[in-house]
Amino acid sequence: MAGNSFGQLFRITTAGESHGPGNVVIIDGVPPGIELSVDDLQKDLDRRRPGQSRIVTQRNEADQPEILSGVFEGRTTGTSLAILIRNEDQRSRDYGNIKDVYRPGHADYSFDAKYGFRDYRGGGRSSARETTARVAAGVVAKKILHKQCGANVLGYVVQVGEVKANIDSPADVTLEHVEKLPDGSANIIRCPDVEAAKKMISLVEQVRKQQDSIGGAAEIVATGLPAGLGEPVFDKLKADLAKALFSLPAVLGVEYGVGFGCATLKGSENNDPFIPGNKAGEITTASNRHGGMLGGISTGLPIVLRAAVKPTSSLPKPQPTVNRDGTETTISTKGRHDPCLLPRFIPMAEAMVAITLADHLLRFKAQCGD
Repeated sequence: MAGNSFGQLFRITTAGESHGPGNVVIIDGVPPGIELSVDDLQKDLDRRRPGQSRIVTQRNEADQPEILSGVFEGRTTGTSLAILIRNEDQRSRDYGNIKDVYRPGHADYSFDAKYGFRDYRGGGRSSARETTARVAAGVVAKKILHKQCGANVLGYVVQVGEVKANIDSPADVTLEHVEKLPDGSANIIRCPDVEAAKKMISLVEQVRKQQDSIGGAAEIVATGLPAGLGEPVFDKLKADLAKALFSLPAVLGVEYGVGFGCATLKGSENNDPFIPGNKAGEITTASNRHGGMLGGISTGLPIVLRAAVKPTSSLPKPQPTVNRDGTETTISTKGRHDPCLLPRFIPMAEAMVAITLADHLLRFKAQCGD
């Protein structure tokens, strides 16, 4: 199976399956001297892990990372960095009765069509369990971005079903807004609009009781990046960011800036006028409908992306399907699944955006000789 690596100068390679011993990532291109500990990795892995609230899957995984190489005395050495996250709470027996039945919305049939064989336990390689490795790599990427140029990457939920958040200024949203409510309790849906968050949680609980699931959308914002990241043709920053997000399970759409809203605008309405910046010789734009990228190259304004995430495909309610020989049947998927993927999707999306930006930042610096 090819396609397990992503990036050029900052390059990750992952391995692992949902019900295997664990998931591992090897990261090449990490500059030496970056402070990195297990505790650093654990923070984002805790945001991604199952069992963290009543509206996510109750699979009980501690997701404790092990740094196998590339760190000495608390700092990266510049050599390959390897991180392992072990699986501890697999319940493969939940999948024994559907090993020859194709789950609607899953990769079961396409895997069989490609390989003639598949790991039916929780989706195997195509499971979101694999993203533990990406989240760990994302922590390293975030550290590179912050150290090199003071950049930050943050994601949050902007829509669940028909409930939409009102976010006036994406660049002003903080991690505290995403993770905590005003009273200090956990923001389990990770939406910074408090009123919308309440409605989203209510909707998720409603569909869970109906043995169903619900989709939504996430917004990811990168601030503090310089102008000049990306290439003008095949390696456009917007293209690589889209590939990064589309590589995550359940993502069915990606847009940046005004996105599909441009289809209804005139050119004079869509353009962002250039204006002088706050510093001498600095140039910026009066608005950011371009989402921080023009011609596939960053402009220095916040990069704003959105990803549409489909409803969880695994449902306890019966669904029509076929088995491997084409015989019609029904399926009811056992196991522990998220009624809405969005709360745990946020750290995954942040990770892939950070990995892409770290790669392009290192390429930019290599080109400029900085």
